[in-house]
Amino acid sequence: MAETIAPPPVIVLVRPQLGENIGKAARAMLNFGLTELRLVTPRDGWPNPSAGPAASGADIVLERAQVFDSVAAAVADCAQVYATTVRKRGVTKPVVTPAQAAVDIHGALTRAAILFGPERAGLETDDVALARTIITVPINPDFASLNLAQAVILVAYEWSKGVALASPPEIEMPPPAPHEELEGMIEQLDAMLSAAGYFFPPDRTVTTKRTLRTLLTKPGWSTQEVRTMRGVLSTLDRPRPSRGG
Repeated sequence: MAETIAPPPVIVLVRPQLGENIGKAARAMLNFGLTELRLVTPRDGWPNPSAGPAASGADIVLERAQVFDSVAAAVADCAQVYATTVRKRGVTKPVVTPAQAAVDIHGALTRAAILFGPERAGLETDDVALARTIITVPINPDFASLNLAQAVILVAYEWSKGVALASPPEIEMPPPAPHEELEGMIEQLDAMLSAAGYFFPPDRTVTTKRTLRTLLTKPGWSTQEVRTMRGVLSTLDRPRPSRGG
């Protein structure tokens, strides 16, 4: 029997004010694999010419966006409805973090909708009343200010952890060089610095050498990196031809 997967949640922007913010929200959605956007009475109408440039290529989200006259209509086909709000607004409902909401959405097989309020004031009490669960982001109480796209990206990112999105390619790192190779580089540099009179005053020589050794052993140099650096040092140590020659 094929494994049943919960459908991706619908993002519902309730009375969004600026086309740019709708575009940025669409970009945040597509970054994390969400494509279904619903708009409830956008202030400046829809389509909005300002949304496209702000979406930075998330055109598929904007092209498929649907417009509704009410929140109830926008979520009519959704069995799970979440309202994102910093304040509970006096409505007694379960309150979860974006991470917990993501787990719940993946665990159910019904369609979920996540409501985001207008930029200036957020969701109204009547909007929240339509939801079954409230999503609240743990945030600095002295500066609890998130813009619309930031709020969308927080929720979308948590949801994306449960799906197979492409990860950045792993770069195979070369193994660290054997210590004797690193020691040879340090001794070469030490000899050059001694000849150049770097270790002065004499009573600071031991401390200075120790500091240099600590610096040079921190990066985890590969064999190729050690060879490259020693080539640089050898070049610097060669006698320079006279300008007249």
